[in-house]
Amino acid sequence: MTITELRRTLHSMPELSGAEARTAALLKGFLETTGPSRLIPDIAGHGIAALYGGGRPGPVIMVRCELDALPRPDGPGAYHGCGHDGHMAIAAGLAERLGSSPPERGSVLVLFQPAEETGAGAALVLADRRFAAVMPDMAVALHNIPGFPMGRILLKAGVFAAASTGITVRLRGTRSHAGEPHKGNNPAMAMAQIIQTFSAVPQFSTGLNQFGKVTVVHAGLGARAFGTSPDEAVVMAVIRALDAGETDRLYRRCETLATGIAAAFDLEVTVEGAEEFPPTVNDAGLTAAVERAAGNLGMRVLVLDRPFPWSEDFGRFAERVPGVLFGLGAGEDTAPLHGRDYRFPDELLQTGTEILLETVRVLARRGSG
Repeated sequence: MTITELRRTLHSMPELSGAEARTAALLKGFLETTGPSRLIPDIAGHGIAALYGGGRPGPVIMVRCELDALPRPDGPGAYHGCGHDGHMAIAAGLAERLGSSPPERGSVLVLFQPAEETGAGAALVLADRRFAAVMPDMAVALHNIPGFPMGRILLKAGVFAAASTGITVRLRGTRSHAGEPHKGNNPAMAMAQIIQTFSAVPQFSTGLNQFGKVTVVHAGLGARAFGTSPDEAVVMAVIRALDAGETDRLYRRCETLATGIAAAFDLEVTVEGAEEFPPTVNDAGLTAAVERAAGNLGMRVLVLDRPFPWSEDFGRFAERVPGVLFGLGAGEDTAPLHGRDYRFPDELLQTGTEILLETVRVLARRGSG
């Protein structure tokens, strides 16, 4: 199976976070053909680690990709709307190359990580004793990024991607007949005020030198019944900032406001957090190594002047060891990540494999030196 065929097969069988069993089985079969020195399945659920090299002392360099897909926006099931199918195929291509030409010094650990989209996977991997036995000295990953020229290498030392956390507010009042709403307590007005208030939080709670964003992603009220004045409502939002401290502050502000609005309408309220992502902070030395690798291959580099506002749980690895996440331009006219019409461009498969292979070679030489 070629890497392009593998990518298209993976695209046809998307699985949600934590349920990537078929995806993992397909990749395990492929990786077994590449002759790794060690293959470790079932890490943190369905994760797989393939180790190459290890003949002579040197650094353990991890290259990580993601197994999971997104929930369909229009119904049940999943779809690869973030390009993880392409990332897996690139990592498989890297494994294939390493199997035929393993590093002379040190090792390369190719990790296929579950549950990235929920922010849970990296932490689960780090907590798994099987992963601890092959804990890397440094970590590398890439992400395709639409809106930039095809194949352009996108780099930024320091904060590369934002921190984020989800917040869910549940309201409970009293149900009644829609003809007699005064006999109940409908949470509709409170829900509407919370939506408006959350959307205004960055305007009034962040300074000009700060980045903060609160995006309402879902709201629901009662049931689809014309005869009933509802008693339940829910509002979900995602909070983003460039550091975890600011994200926590904005979360607490949203929690206080939601609780106050609920009290004003005499409603019961619960507030819960979910899907917490740290910022992804790139090591300057590893970022320079990717830039050098791109130069060795004649690839064009764009050094970014600001972080991306989306989040990536690769930041968990970068908290433990020096790490670098870099972008791979997916075309200026490509549909956006998580969009309904997004498709990973196959033109990036060779580019991604080559830049990862050259990056680990640069890092292995640097580490052994």
